[in-house]
Amino acid sequence: MESLGYKTVLDLRELVTPPPSGIYRCKFFYDAANYHIEFHPYAPGKITTLRLIFDDTLHYSLKYTDRDELNTLYEQRGQCDDILIVQRGLLTDTSIANIALYLNGQWLTPRIPLLAGTTRARLIDEGVLFPADLSVNDLSKAQKIALMNAMVGFVEIENGIIS
Repeated sequence: MESLGYKTVLDLRELVTPPPSGIYRCKFFYDAANYHIEFHPYAPGKITTLRLIFDDTLHYSLKYTDRDELNTLYEQRGQCDDILIVQRGLLTDTSIANIALYLNGQWLTPRIPLLAGTTRARLIDEGVLFPADLSVNDLSKAQKIALMNAMVGFVEIENGIIS
């Protein structure tokens, strides 16, 4: 957080007290002087279709409260459940999750995602996922497609359809 201007070290285990029951998404907001925490009920949506969206300008290496650029791309999904963003000919992420393709007996994830998520990082460290340059052409070769993030874990898309 120091690289973003926040110099105080905080122990989130002491600050975050989730509601006693249910599944919640925790949002930790901070700037150089203050922080606050919010909890929102969470119900994962089922994603079975993805629309390819080509955009070489989007930068989203950290989670920001301003998701206007992502939301603009998401609005282009048409009848699909979510989008799959392609930059410079390579697959990156959906609007809410990292992706993986099962190719030639192993799970591959984009070498350069929009956001290097914590679940993706853990699965790479555990040797479950392997970073690779994945192109749009790799989608038709993949035996399986999966999405992952901290809220849903690692979930294969049933009958994944990319349009």
